[in-house]
Amino acid sequence: MKIAIVYNRESQAVINLFGQLNREKYGLHTIKSIKDALVAGGHQVKTFEGDKNIIEQLEKFMPSVVSGERPGLVFNLSYGIQGKGRYMHIPGILEMLGIPYVGSGPDTHAIALDKVVTKLILIQKGIPTPKFTVMYKPDATITGDLNYPMIVKPKDEAVSFGLKIVNNEVELRDGVRNIYENFNSPTLVEEYISGREFNVALLGNHPPEALPPVELTFGDGPQIYTYEDKKSLSGREVQKTCPANLSEELTEKIQQLAIDTFNALGCYDSARVDFRMNEKGDLYVLEVNSMASLGANGSFVFAAEKIGLDYNALMNKLVEVASERYFGPLVFDHLSDNASSHSVHLFNHITNNRDKIEKELKMWTNLPSWTEDQVGLKTVTRKLEERMKKLGLKEVLEYTNRQSVWTWETKGGLKDGTLLVLPIDIPGDRSGFPVPFNIDQEWIYGEGIASSRGGLVTLLSALTGLKDIKSLANKKVGVLIYADEGKGMRYSYDTLRKVANDVKEVMVLQPGFKDGKVVDQRRGSKRFSIIVEGDSLRVGNHSNKIDVMSYFLEKAEKLKALNGMDSKLSVVVQDIHSERYSVLLPHRVRASVYMTFLDENKAKEAETQIRALFKSTTRGIQCYVEKLTERPLYKRRRNNPLIEQLSGISAELNIPFGIESSLLPSAAGEIHNNIPILCGLAPASKGLYTPNEAIHRGELIQKSLLLGMYLLKNQD
Repeated sequence: MKIAIVYNRESQAVINLFGQLNREKYGLHTIKSIKDALVAGGHQVKTFEGDKNIIEQLEKFMPSVVSGERPGLVFNLSYGIQGKGRYMHIPGILEMLGIPYVGSGPDTHAIALDKVVTKLILIQKGIPTPKFTVMYKPDATITGDLNYPMIVKPKDEAVSFGLKIVNNEVELRDGVRNIYENFNSPTLVEEYISGREFNVALLGNHPPEALPPVELTFGDGPQIYTYEDKKSLSGREVQKTCPANLSEELTEKIQQLAIDTFNALGCYDSARVDFRMNEKGDLYVLEVNSMASLGANGSFVFAAEKIGLDYNALMNKLVEVASERYFGPLVFDHLSDNASSHSVHLFNHITNNRDKIEKELKMWTNLPSWTEDQVGLKTVTRKLEERMKKLGLKEVLEYTNRQSVWTWETKGGLKDGTLLVLPIDIPGDRSGFPVPFNIDQEWIYGEGIASSRGGLVTLLSALTGLKDIKSLANKKVGVLIYADEGKGMRYSYDTLRKVANDVKEVMVLQPGFKDGKVVDQRRGSKRFSIIVEGDSLRVGNHSNKIDVMSYFLEKAEKLKALNGMDSKLSVVVQDIHSERYSVLLPHRVRASVYMTFLDENKAKEAETQIRALFKSTTRGIQCYVEKLTERPLYKRRRNNPLIEQLSGISAELNIPFGIESSLLPSAAGEIHNNIPILCGLAPASKGLYTPNEAIHRGELIQKSLLLGMYLLKNQD
């Protein structure tokens, strides 16, 4: 699971600083310890300051999850930056964003931080608490029938800030003055309960578990737990004893009071309730810490150790109880009935490695390999060869020329197996600055990330998952990559066709469409180079001769007549370049004409018409038409078993799935034998073949799962 630890320490990134600044901070050592504990528990963990940037940071970090996978959550350590309601800030933001988190909600924190409101609720619930009053200013009238000694403390603070025993009115007003001047807060004044002090930690929900009581022994000095004691500034060491030396009856009583207090304030997951017990054995709740310290020397951690929860176990237990509160006790309910243990392990492997998968995607995306970039292509293919070797795949020399096509197979071989096909080159030419790899909540951007890298990482993630659960070697799987997509597979298509004769099915890892749609049909395409040449005419020429540019434009206008919705054929002019001398009119025009089609016969007719249209019949004009590339169409087939099986797996995983037709050709059209073929197994894209190319972030995991589960189940 992805876990974001949110805390407040150094950052004061807010729009304005005003009001009471927070004085509570977790130490860096404790934050690191919690992170290390969660990482040891198998979680993906990152730390964030809880400031105004937290929404943007969590948008980038938190995943859009696959059903059955627990979404990321926040491990909340945030005391806030400023203001009286600072405990509430991060939980409130998380509730707005819809992000689960460890700990109580903003309403509970507001109550617990306001000691007066807490005491009023306790009194209303019949839970004993010391008698009290509130003084708003040092010279306020003292009300209430209270006896000295008394305790003074800020109404809205924690960590024993301003806590002091007062024995008379002079000390009382001095204590109130100190709180008023230093904390700008009303003062809670309550009767001091002479006797023993205890803490009871609570863990879990419905009902919470009360841990063994911890007794605090103060030694010399004030018999209260001061701020100086907590920060090791008092010169004395407060001793902790757990379980406290209490009778069984008193232990049960104090634990039940702690549970009642936890429930009265609406706490979740964890809290700590502080008690005093007088000489008669009467118990009083002093206050509730809705964000009990998780420092290694704190009472909460001390008590947890006594029930067998070491630090790592306790931190992961907190995640577990919060997760169960949000999502229930089981993660894989929808897989449990029919899924093998291998399925669950593969699911866990892929979903638990989101960060690694995205990091690998970044690595491959930052290794550009444009079609004409031979150095880049060699770098990428060499690295891919190393990766395939680590996966245990061996090169199939018969189907590898190391220039335009490479083929590997598992130990099980590719014969009668599944062939996975994808391009490694990025079509087009780089112009301008490279597009940096970057991630937002929904999309991942980068050069060639949709046309090549998304499919590559989907394939690698699926195969890596299978290898790690020891289910890859015996599968019949082949991988074919080619490096001439930008040249219309001019050199690799023949090898692909030969390999296809050996396998039982082919999956092409080109981009699909959003909402999990794969591609079961792609148009074919043809690209023509047209050159029109003629005499160099002067501007303002009054002869009967037509200039080559006007001639071309006249013919290009007639190309529109070839387009038709009914014929599902499209013909467009993509590029025009002209050549001329000085101030003369162009004497040569070069153009690129692109055709897409779903009917081969209509495409042949259109090609004949294009050639006829640009046949040289005008004096002084010469035309040349050359077909540069031709990509066969990939036509929809009825009862495609691949669609049926993938649809079933998607339903089991509860991830979206559908089919769609595409205007763009792919390697799927090159396979002519009658075997099942499916395209679009890579994540959905936008901006394909543009500088703003991107893949859908959630589909990177979904398609990896879909492919991995298919290979696992199809050959079991």
